[in-house]
Amino acid sequence: MADQQSKEKLVAELSAKLKDSKAAFLANYRGVSVEQSNELRIKLREAGVEYRVVKNTLLSLACKGTDFECLQEYLTGPTALALAVEDPVEPAKVLFEFAKTSKAFELKSGALNGNILTVEDIESLSKLPSREVLLGKMLGSMSAPATNFVGVLAAVPRSLVQVLDAIQEQKDA
Repeated sequence: MADQQSKEKLVAELSAKLKDSKAAFLANYRGVSVEQSNELRIKLREAGVEYRVVKNTLLSLACKGTDFECLQEYLTGPTALALAVEDPVEPAKVLFEFAKTSKAFELKSGALNGNILTVEDIESLSKLPSREVLLGKMLGSMSAPATNFVGVLAAVPRSLVQVLDAIQEQKDA
């Protein structure tokens, strides 16, 4: 009975976390050493990602009613789940890089805003600049017209002063 309650509690907890997440990534972790797994967990934690091993049946129940129902068909074999609450690019980078260096770790799939991600999609996502870099570029692009406009406005009085100086020099000569 207590085991059933703990499973229900885990499903409810997973479901709540899935609802709060922007992206989820599934991986097969079979054959990954404890040291490698701990290294991956540390990198993911630094990126603000929750990483855990889950039973497929419990994750399947937790996915119902969330944007991550599309992951159901990938819930086979050993499954590790990485949940990104904020920026989905950083965890994709960490997971894809880890999958390249560790032959035992294999990305299965992912989901972003209710859309399924293939391994190729995750690779493409991992190559994008981070959210902060994109925001910085956007801010720079938005501020460029205003900066140019201020430069043009400042040039008008400067030109007038130069013309007046030239006239003054001409009269003095």
